[in-house]
Amino acid sequence: MTNPSLGTTPRLDRWITITADGTVLVRSGKVELGQGVLTALAQIVAEELDVDPSRIRMVPAATDISPDESYTAGSLSVQHSGGALRAVCAQARQLFLAEAAARLDVPSESLDVTDGDICAPDGRRTSLWELAGVVALDRDLAPGTDAKRPDDYRVVGRSLPRVDVPGKVAGRRRFIHDLRPDGMLFGRVLRPPSRGAVLTSVDEQAASRVPGVVAVVRDGSFLGVVTEREENALRAVAALRTGTVWKEADSLPDEHELPAFLLAAPTEETVLHDAGTTAGPAAGSVHARFSRPFLAHASIAPSCGLALWNGERLAVWSHSQGIHKLHASICRSQGLAPENVVVQHVEGAGCYGHNAADDAAYDAVLLARAVPGRTVQVVWTREDELGWAPLGPAMVVDIEADLDAGGRVQSWRHDVWSNGHAHRPGPPSAPLLAATHVEAAETAQPAGDPPLQNGGGSGRNAVPLYDLPGQVVRTHRLQTMPLRTSALRALGAHLNVFAIESVVDELAALAGADPVEYRLGLLGDERARAVLQAAAERAGWGSSAADVGSGVGLGVGLARYKNRGAYCAVVAEVEAETHVRVRRLTIAVDVGLVVNPDGVVNQIEGGALQALSWTTKERVRFDGRAVTSRTWEEYPILTFSEVPPVDVVLLDRPTDPALGAGEASIGPTAAAIGNALYVATGLRVRHLPLTPENVIAAMDP
Repeated sequence: MTNPSLGTTPRLDRWITITADGTVLVRSGKVELGQGVLTALAQIVAEELDVDPSRIRMVPAATDISPDESYTAGSLSVQHSGGALRAVCAQARQLFLAEAAARLDVPSESLDVTDGDICAPDGRRTSLWELAGVVALDRDLAPGTDAKRPDDYRVVGRSLPRVDVPGKVAGRRRFIHDLRPDGMLFGRVLRPPSRGAVLTSVDEQAASRVPGVVAVVRDGSFLGVVTEREENALRAVAALRTGTVWKEADSLPDEHELPAFLLAAPTEETVLHDAGTTAGPAAGSVHARFSRPFLAHASIAPSCGLALWNGERLAVWSHSQGIHKLHASICRSQGLAPENVVVQHVEGAGCYGHNAADDAAYDAVLLARAVPGRTVQVVWTREDELGWAPLGPAMVVDIEADLDAGGRVQSWRHDVWSNGHAHRPGPPSAPLLAATHVEAAETAQPAGDPPLQNGGGSGRNAVPLYDLPGQVVRTHRLQTMPLRTSALRALGAHLNVFAIESVVDELAALAGADPVEYRLGLLGDERARAVLQAAAERAGWGSSAADVGSGVGLGVGLARYKNRGAYCAVVAEVEAETHVRVRRLTIAVDVGLVVNPDGVVNQIEGGALQALSWTTKERVRFDGRAVTSRTWEEYPILTFSEVPPVDVVLLDRPTDPALGAGEASIGPTAAAIGNALYVATGLRVRHLPLTPENVIAAMDP
């Protein structure tokens, strides 16, 4: 498959610069979100160039210098950016060796490279650094350049320390919230009180009387302040709030009837998979319906953005996951030429999806327009972060399996109802939040879904991994969007895998079979079988069986992310007394070539713990007008005391392509917890989260 990153940026010098001072500058279009990707990419570069990793400098992504690799999303960074850098560095190494061979008058294959030092058999030497001003990389990648063989790896495959961690542990000022350019001002935005609210009048004088106020900005229903000091910005917004009048109306569905709303709303149906029907009447069937609520990104730190206008030129700093797409949105909304806008990535609170980072940046753009020549910083409040950032869509999944007289599956139908999972900035249909509130407002269309060939959205992992006949899989994407939805880690895979694995467990019970053995009987994919067996063996599956309803249970979940990414199997041990408590998670994962083992383990653990939080605790609450779960008390997430031991088994396959790890454990973890809860209680709880209220409701379906 053609590497999409090289397809858009084939020139070698856009990716790397080898300098005379003994360093390698690397420009990737992927950004650090706390997932450790820059460390893995640095290892790939060091490996292919045969230099020490300490020489690698990962240049922060910016729209004027970095390759456009779209979003940092979908567990694709190592595959796409890593694959591109491997090819670029392999060819660069070949070019440098050819120049060295000509200078030393020896065959290039006779040269040895150690930490950039190039040595001929007779001991004569040159180096990458000596040749840096001679070898030109201003050329496109030529096809057919061979990268290193895995047997020759010396850097890839090692658990090198993360390049981003020392500064974070030491508390160095490295995050976007820490930026303090000279003369910086502080901006804050007053959000509407509810969805669809229209500002009818405002007393700006109350805010203007606050000391240090530089500007009060109103544009339609967009309202904000710019001040010399941060505390005065908060005071000015509070003063504005008391002097505003809004026109409001109910616009949101009944939170307690959310599945019914999803099933009744107008939708667009897409058939993702249709294997035809299986002949013969069904002797029986299993029918189950599952749901999850809206979920928040719930980044620990609120979103932040900075902007500076200098005439018609605009500089923006953002922790966006897609700086090039944010750049396109800003240019379109402000009517600016692309060459007059630069968006620079600065690390902030990671979210593994589309949170409010882009929106905070555009807030800063609108406020900075009122104070040209001075940088304006905007930080969202916790209430705005939980109340206004895009949400992970609520979903309903309906599965029906027809069985023959022997209890074997003869047809499988899977239907998903959901808002779309793709509403990131870039296209006109997905404007930034403030762009929908200004006088010349842009209209947001309902969120879309990526096609299945790009991983899918609501239908991600809706096609089972198992060898099941007669599969028909459909999505029903809502044509209305009362709450703004967009990408949240793993997209639809969270509920789809939970639902599929729950039904497979039910089928195993009907067949009187062990859940692991039953799955193995349905699996022809040897890599899927391997992770399932590895997780079960490490968890002591056969020796830890418990009676159904005993209060403690083991459950299993399995998936291949997007059906073409990493393989992951999870065994969860769950205790259920007054609430659901996960006591242990055992995970086996196959990501192909493991670039950094510790990094993969971190990603798998992090995904599993986030899935645990979603599956047992999280739920966005709302009334007829607005989100009401706007604090940590109202939107609780997993606490440190609730984190169980997590044991990760890596199945390294160095001859296979590297696959992303960040989202692979989400669905299998949710499924394993649900299946373990059944063993512990004898109850199939199909509606997430697995709170005491939903467990009790499952007693009387």
